[in-house]
Amino acid sequence: MAMPISSSSTLRQISATTTMSSPATSSSSASILNLNHNQLIVPLIAKRKSISASSSSFISTHRFNFSISRSFRNISYPSPIRIRPISPVMEWQDCTVKMEVDVPTSVAYKCYSDREAISEWMPFISSVKILEDKPDLSRWSLKYKAFGQDLEYSWLARNMQPTPNQKIHWRSMEGLPNRGAVRFFPKGPSSCIIELTVSYEVPQLLVPVASALKPFLENLLRQGLERFATFAKSYSADTPK
Repeated sequence: MAMPISSSSTLRQISATTTMSSPATSSSSASILNLNHNQLIVPLIAKRKSISASSSSFISTHRFNFSISRSFRNISYPSPIRIRPISPVMEWQDCTVKMEVDVPTSVAYKCYSDREAISEWMPFISSVKILEDKPDLSRWSLKYKAFGQDLEYSWLARNMQPTPNQKIHWRSMEGLPNRGAVRFFPKGPSSCIIELTVSYEVPQLLVPVASALKPFLENLLRQGLERFATFAKSYSADTPK
């Protein structure tokens, strides 16, 4: 524990007393003064060394950190890699049905060419609207309840160049991806065979599911052609000869 520091007046009194005292007393007082001096100076020197050591450590640490930060600043990092989403591989699935219809080929062709009337006989088509400014384009809507769900889809289709009394084909431009063709084969003067093919695009991973649903879709198309046969007969009767 360090001795308390005496005031200057106290030191002067001690000095005067020392001068007037005997040599033995003087020697003893000098020893006391030296002891007091050492007790005062040594802790101060130690404290100064401690402060100096701390300052040196602080400066060297910050110099090192600054050096590291400058080193990192000079490192060139690679630019981030942009990963583009991978589009699934798509595959077309075809459904084809055939049916004999008791109307001439020309009547069947004309009846099927009436696109806006298709919703009257195809069970899953709710409406077809031809664009007024572009008659080769039409907007299709599908509504059907299956597997406990209400299915609704729409698409814009373009009718390709037909072959009169032989072929009508189309392809979707936007919306549900699909394409199809209807071919007419005369069987006699008052009947013909209609072959309907509808193709739809599905991801390759879902091809097994689409294959399992193929009989269901073919059955829907067959029902459509059966209703078409009835519709075509009435259409033929209503058409002026």
